[in-house]
Amino acid sequence: MAEVLFYERPVPLNRTVHKDLRIKGLQNLKFAHSVHSVPLTCTEFPIAARDIPILFAGQDIDNTGPMALLGLRQNENLFIDAQGAWAMGVYIPAFVRRYPFVLAEKPVGAEGEDFTVFLDEGYEGFNDKEGERLFKEDGTETDMLKNAVNFLGEFQQHVARTKQFVEDLRKHDLLEPRNIRMERNGNVINLNGLFVVSEEKLRKLDAETAHRFLLDGTLGWIYAHLLSLQNIDRVGQRLAEREQAETAEAASATKN
Repeated sequence: MAEVLFYERPVPLNRTVHKDLRIKGLQNLKFAHSVHSVPLTCTEFPIAARDIPILFAGQDIDNTGPMALLGLRQNENLFIDAQGAWAMGVYIPAFVRRYPFVLAEKPVGAEGEDFTVFLDEGYEGFNDKEGERLFKEDGTETDMLKNAVNFLGEFQQHVARTKQFVEDLRKHDLLEPRNIRMERNGNVINLNGLFVVSEEKLRKLDAETAHRFLLDGTLGWIYAHLLSLQNIDRVGQRLAEREQAETAEAASATKN
């Protein structure tokens, strides 16, 4: 399931199996240290655009979606340090914040709602002695679990709105390919399979569509995306700082 990126052992939440389960708050975000991008909903664009590049990624234009670019090398998140702390003052995408819970689609043919709540049994904060309970003694949900499930529901609504947003971009042929190429210490970094909104095509939108985009928020999300592209250089600076730290650490290890 694509929804469960970085979840080790996702299983359906069960009132019987998990009746005594407790959860301690997230101590760190190490679970996301090896993801160089995560999906982003359009409603997050305005705040995420301050610090993180927002691009559209996919195998082709018909299968693309918005994402937050968190790193330039495979399996590396430049916004998380070695202790699992997220960069101070930088927005944390909802895709990350919903952990260790997630709403996932049920298999085709399964009875009940289209989505069910999963949890990551691999999360180190789950136990039966410390932390907040998921269920009360009578089997009903605690306020903590209700809040977590409500957050998942809101996130899923934003995912649905984002799908419509991307469909509008495709319908009006506003997306164009964009490759990111950087030279770092003699090495070349190439990021392919990326798309951005074409400003030229955006300016040529008919008045009726432009007005609708203005009223329904689409235009604001587009400009937040375009403004965020300036942050690609800032991610490159984060990589430079990480490489300098790695070089210093290697030199120190050699001396010792």
